[in-house]
Amino acid sequence: MYKEKDYLMLSGIQHYYFCKRQWSLIHVEQQWKDNRWTAEGQILHEKADNPYIKEKRKGIFFSRAMPVASSKLGISGILDVVEFTKVDSDGISIVGKKGIWKPVIVEFKRGKEKKDDRDVVQLVAQVICLEETLDTDIPYSYLYYNQTNKKVRINITPSLRAQVEDICRDMHDIYKRGRTLQAESYKNCKECSLYDICMPRLTKKKVNVSNYMNNHIDEIDEDLI
Repeated sequence: MYKEKDYLMLSGIQHYYFCKRQWSLIHVEQQWKDNRWTAEGQILHEKADNPYIKEKRKGIFFSRAMPVASSKLGISGILDVVEFTKVDSDGISIVGKKGIWKPVIVEFKRGKEKKDDRDVVQLVAQVICLEETLDTDIPYSYLYYNQTNKKVRINITPSLRAQVEDICRDMHDIYKRGRTLQAESYKNCKECSLYDICMPRLTKKKVNVSNYMNNHIDEIDEDLI
């Protein structure tokens, strides 16, 4: 169990999964820079994260910008939307609401479904935090993609929970040591808002300097020695 003073940002788990160097630049070095994609994401979340926007339907109500934390994972953050559905059993009581309610998270994303699990691990981490906050079990939640207007159900499996625990453990270890991780160079690097700060092609090549010198030392003109 982690102490509250040691909690990391919940949102960081998505950064870490996508690119460990991006995560360390943001969360260890406190570097940040906006681009088109981050700006569009902020606009999308303005409504989702606004706690003063109230919405309810018959047997359902929504809570926005709910703060959550997990001492088990050592993270804390704000949830976009928590959808509460009235049920007959296997739910929780809510102050000011009659009956029993079952919560699920709806996490808003700017683009479309990813080929990897970066959005999934973030949602699973959110679920673990909400379970601990409300003292309940949440077997599934949703990712909503704005570009495709698609709501995707994610089952919160034991293997996903274990993966998130491992990621959070690694994040805490790196953060505690104050490490900025080595760059990797991917085809999508130029779309990252931190590209000019990270300089992946240059920083990655640093590890190859000695090999470069060894491979080319024989080419040096002996007259220059």
